[in-house]
Amino acid sequence: MAIVYLGIGSNIGDRQANIDKALGLLKEHPEIDFLAMSSVIETEPVGGPAQESFLNAAIKIKTDLMPLDLLTQLKIIERRLGRPKVHETDSPRPMDLDILFYDDVVIVDGKNLCIPHAKIAQRSFVLKPLSEIAPDLVHPRLQKSVRELLDAVNALPNENHSELQGA
Repeated sequence: MAIVYLGIGSNIGDRQANIDKALGLLKEHPEIDFLAMSSVIETEPVGGPAQESFLNAAIKIKTDLMPLDLLTQLKIIERRLGRPKVHETDSPRPMDLDILFYDDVVIVDGKNLCIPHAKIAQRSFVLKPLSEIAPDLVHPRLQKSVRELLDAVNALPNENHSELQGA
């Protein structure tokens, strides 16, 4: 079974209820074993139009699903929770589920999937919760731990990585 780390976020409606529902759906899936979850943090949206703040967290699961099959299941959960099938990048969303790491698999230019997540090294809203549950996890391409990536992002001018508060 593969160890997989997911990012989860919501900034429309009852954000915590959206996260709770998504967690419930993940836990109900027969091919997904829920292992751990970080605390939930409140973060400013990055890019896109003006919108409400996000609640974000990281999740650790174990699964026999292959990466594209897992992505399909995550998209089904997003749609069940109200995210349109076709959406603009950086748009508001009731649910966002992303594969951050899938074992040590590297998919660089996949049509629908990039593993590790293409922007993980620039996003403290992903790295901060992920560092709670996997601080020593090493990015297979960058050869830096999650903790090192978070330290590097935090050392940058405060542009795209500000957190409002823990939630």
